[in-house]
Amino acid sequence: KKIKVELWVLCLVGVLFFIGLMGYGSLVRHKILAPINKFPVMSGVAYFIAEIPSNLRDIIQGKNDKELQVKDRFPNLSGFQGKPLEKETYLLLSKYDGDTERSIVELVDLRSFEVKKTWSPDIDQINNFVDTSLPEFENLHRDRNDRRYMITHPFLTKDGGLIFKSSSPLVKIDKHSQLVWQNQEDAFHHSIEQDHEGNFWVPTYVYPYQFDKRYFGSQWGAFKDDAITKVSADGEILFQKSVSNILIENKLKFLLFPSPWFYSGDPIHLNDIQPVLTDGPYWKTGDLFLSARNQSMIILYRPSTNKILWKGGQGHISAQHDVDILDDNRISIFNNNAIRSIDVVKNVEIDGNNEVVIYDFKTDSYSKYLNESLIQYDVKTVSAGRSQILVNNDLFIEEQNYGRLLYFNKDESLQWQYVNRGEDGNVYQVSWSRILYKPEDIKKVHKILELGN
Repeated sequence: KKIKVELWVLCLVGVLFFIGLMGYGSLVRHKILAPINKFPVMSGVAYFIAEIPSNLRDIIQGKNDKELQVKDRFPNLSGFQGKPLEKETYLLLSKYDGDTERSIVELVDLRSFEVKKTWSPDIDQINNFVDTSLPEFENLHRDRNDRRYMITHPFLTKDGGLIFKSSSPLVKIDKHSQLVWQNQEDAFHHSIEQDHEGNFWVPTYVYPYQFDKRYFGSQWGAFKDDAITKVSADGEILFQKSVSNILIENKLKFLLFPSPWFYSGDPIHLNDIQPVLTDGPYWKTGDLFLSARNQSMIILYRPSTNKILWKGGQGHISAQHDVDILDDNRISIFNNNAIRSIDVVKNVEIDGNNEVVIYDFKTDSYSKYLNESLIQYDVKTVSAGRSQILVNNDLFIEEQNYGRLLYFNKDESLQWQYVNRGEDGNVYQVSWSRILYKPEDIKKVHKILELGN
């Protein structure tokens, strides 16, 4: 028997269905973009439904936590390859261990490639002490659990502990990998650098974001309000300043909003704060070099006067990371050299290769350091990555996107390289490792090794 349906009923159903789709889309968008979720249950259900296709795909393809496994560009390399160093030098290697499926830190003696000590903190236990009702940490257990957390730029303390983060609270563990303290006032990210007073400068996101009400919504989500944050050795915040406000107060607001027709929710992307430790002709102790990736710009800033003393790099670097002070008139910059790709699938690509760019304040000139070596060994991490020119002019490179480290001699030859390959044959991330070679570093390592595990 045929059932007749009036045309107006079909039209009404269509209209209601369309309204429902708009409401569903609005809830998903609210879940992703809103810094404070006003409809946690409804938007959470909508977001869960929206993720079902991608989650099923990942389960079927076996791609859980795939972001910690990286593309294998060097199938013939595993672990350390090359010659150990003759001079006493150590590597604080931060890596994702594919065998144990967790982030660990190893202290490696580069004279033998022997692992002298390992830290393997229980991230799930540490996260249990975090207030996940805070908007910045509501997805902490999902996105930063033991299997997904990436210890980033760990700092080795004199007592054998580590200070680190992963777009998360700032954490200190002891020599036994047990929690000492954590600061959860903001989400800490990217670099950790110590200043002349023994305090630490770490990028953070300030909540609530100051531009949400006026400039809400973008392809990146709500406005990421980066800040420079000074933290004591005990984990207390001593000073904090929004980089957006630094730019605005120095009459550079146009850098945040260059066009009324275009808005980016991440216009700065602060990825390194390098404290000035000694006076020089172009800076003073206490000044800071800031790396603003999405501006392709380095800033020299004086917190004591809230003044930007210099800004540069634009036209010579693109999406850079890691600015270092070489001497009293030169800085080095790890230039990712990343550009927007015409290939929609790739999205971003490297324009040639990564570079180490040196800027000389005295001559107002830019140059590239050991560039032929980086070309020869095909160094091209799209995001992250770092470099360090040692006092003897050797060069250390971390190619994070491909789980590789390289050490070049000043004569441009490769001394050694390392690929973080697991027993399963896959390659996993490394994350802002450090070379320890200065006298104060060696003294610290000796003390730690004397303390034992």
